[in-house]
Amino acid sequence: MAEGLRIEIVSPERLVLSETVASVTVPGTEGYFTVMHDHAPFMTTLRPGFITVSRDGGAEVYFVRGGFADVSSKGLTILAEQSVPFTEFDHGDLQAQIRAAEEELNRAQTPEDRSYAQEVVSALLNLAIEAQHIDGAHVH
Repeated sequence: MAEGLRIEIVSPERLVLSETVASVTVPGTEGYFTVMHDHAPFMTTLRPGFITVSRDGGAEVYFVRGGFADVSSKGLTILAEQSVPFTEFDHGDLQAQIRAAEEELNRAQTPEDRSYAQEVVSALLNLAIEAQHIDGAHVH
């Protein structure tokens, strides 16, 4: 690929990905966004979700649990709290997190605590639905 987007996904544990690709779709806190070669620079925070890396030969998916995305003239750098290829994504751990969040929601005493706990449960359930769609599409 002569011209493309340079991407690096970095987690505290390791360099997850470093290569030149066609495009990358990323879960920003304000919604998913796609970055291609020569994109305007910007920086944003990430929400837990799935990064889709598109190459000429197909696509690969990575899980990211929050962090930052920095688009610059050099490419896209993702500094993730946690990131793994989708093949290493732990569905069982996500289900355990959902159960714990639902228990927290049931224990919430104040309207503020209930509202926050409901947001956490909803976000985790949405993540589980996204993971099921990816599994069903066999993107990985």
